[in-house]
Amino acid sequence: MNDPRRAVTEAGRRLHALGLSPGASGNISVRTPDGILVTPTGRGLDELTPEELAALDADGAHTSGPPPTKEVPLHLALYARDPSARAVVHLHSTHAVAVSCLEPDDPDSCLPPLTAYFLMRAGRTPLIPYAAPGDPALAAHVQAVPFPFRAALLANHGLVVTGTDVEQAVWSAIEVEETARLHLLLHGRRTRPLDPAQITDLAKRHSVHWPARPKEGEAA
Repeated sequence: MNDPRRAVTEAGRRLHALGLSPGASGNISVRTPDGILVTPTGRGLDELTPEELAALDADGAHTSGPPPTKEVPLHLALYARDPSARAVVHLHSTHAVAVSCLEPDDPDSCLPPLTAYFLMRAGRTPLIPYAAPGDPALAAHVQAVPFPFRAALLANHGLVVTGTDVEQAVWSAIEVEETARLHLLLHGRRTRPLDPAQITDLAKRHSVHWPARPKEGEAA
């Protein structure tokens, strides 16, 4: 879709219809030649119109439209660390929030590699340390992650993903939420995640950063 304003508003309605943005939660942005367009504060994602998005310049200064979401620093941090990112989706979807409240088994990914589509669309998903919504410290925590990522869970908060366009970011957000749901359904059971060879194959095919871990007894 060539119209970034329409892409954001249609994505908002879709995510709300799927039940992934309760109340007035969640925000979406898209990078433009002049900066970014971002959803306004205090509005449900199902209530958006193309004319009601906030416009920011490349430094994050508000240039037109209603007041933007307080999560602007989070969006800017994600764009700054990944020049290929053209869109960001942040949601408070139920299962992702639930997993964000758990202590992760893997310090580098709070969601395990359960399915191929999770690897393809999300990849390694770190748990970003807690900071209050809108706090610049949250952006600093994102910037401090020492490896590339497309998706992350924000501790006790929700999910955030990047994409090469709004549609890809939406697909990734849905995949993270579905994987979080699977993770909770399987919690406490013996699971069979993708093995290292399968992970390596998918990571190479889809440019996902998920390095193979050495086998027990091997040097790292």
